[in-house]
Amino acid sequence: MKGLIDSTLREGSQTFGLAFSLAQKKEIFSGLCSVGIEEIEIGLATALDEDLPELMEFCRGHDGGRRLALWCRCRREDILCARSLQPDVLSLSIPVSDIHIEKKIARSRKWVLEAAKSSILQARQLGFRFISLGLEDATRADHGFLKNIVQTAIAAGVDRVRLADTVGIANPIAFADLVRSIKNLGSVEVGVHVHNDFGMATANSLAALDAGGDWADVTVLGLGERAGNAHLEELASYLTLHRANRYTLEALAGLARNVAEMSGRAIEPHRPIVGEKIFYCETGLHLQGLKNDTATYEPFSPDIFGASRKLHYGGKIGRKEVLRYLGGVKKHAATINLDEIVLAVRRKAEAIGRPLKRKELLSIISSS
Repeated sequence: MKGLIDSTLREGSQTFGLAFSLAQKKEIFSGLCSVGIEEIEIGLATALDEDLPELMEFCRGHDGGRRLALWCRCRREDILCARSLQPDVLSLSIPVSDIHIEKKIARSRKWVLEAAKSSILQARQLGFRFISLGLEDATRADHGFLKNIVQTAIAAGVDRVRLADTVGIANPIAFADLVRSIKNLGSVEVGVHVHNDFGMATANSLAALDAGGDWADVTVLGLGERAGNAHLEELASYLTLHRANRYTLEALAGLARNVAEMSGRAIEPHRPIVGEKIFYCETGLHLQGLKNDTATYEPFSPDIFGASRKLHYGGKIGRKEVLRYLGGVKKHAATINLDEIVLAVRRKAEAIGRPLKRKELLSIISSS
């Protein structure tokens, strides 16, 4: 794979009710740079975005090897607007499913082929260094037509095609097959843009990359239309911990918290990767394993993300954990009734609706 394309500043900004200020966009960009994202989509190529020129200038002033991209319709005026801002990547986009072609833009497949070809040629003539063609609603497109437009784009000189699962209907096996079939059409990079309507955006993105895909779109916290997109924090973490990629995971938690605050969204306590309580535990068997070796029940160390591990004693406590705790408070296990303490702890936790604090557990043991 070549890397990840973060689209928080473009796709993420399309989240219902969300509007980032220019200052917030700059802060998000800086955070993405800290994580080490290879390509960052800054926004849409349109003169209506008054922040875009200043934002592009700010982003271009950052050190590093990341590329700056602009999303752009296959329209001459939009391509000219993008040229004035000089992005590293021009990300053209055009619908390819019949329902989008007929119902959204009221055109034909022939028109789509001609528009894609002419836009790529225009962009090449204008001197864009890297041209990407996004194929909107690719997972609902006729497969023969999808291959046709990819071959047309390759012949016109496109550098990358991006397959969009626009309504999130893909599954990992089928999506991987689609990526492989497109990769076999010619020498062109393949990217994917996956929505999360059925909760499979991260899995689909990973499957696409494992099938030979070069790029995957992500957004911080999965922001985006409807159920959002593939989560940056999930995909970047998995690729770093289980593949050869090296993103700066220590910067992810802070970025996620900042974006959550900017977007008015709370991070659920048990959200993967960045949830505050994903390393909290009170189950007896798990406590026993964690005390012996944290790798028994943790896929990665909380230290990586600046999180903390908390082991609690509550309604799921077992005899071995009570016995272990007794050793810690220097009370001889032979003089007490373990079952009695376990039952008392469980009853207390149920009554107060939470695990016990250390002093509460000690009080129960002392009175046994």
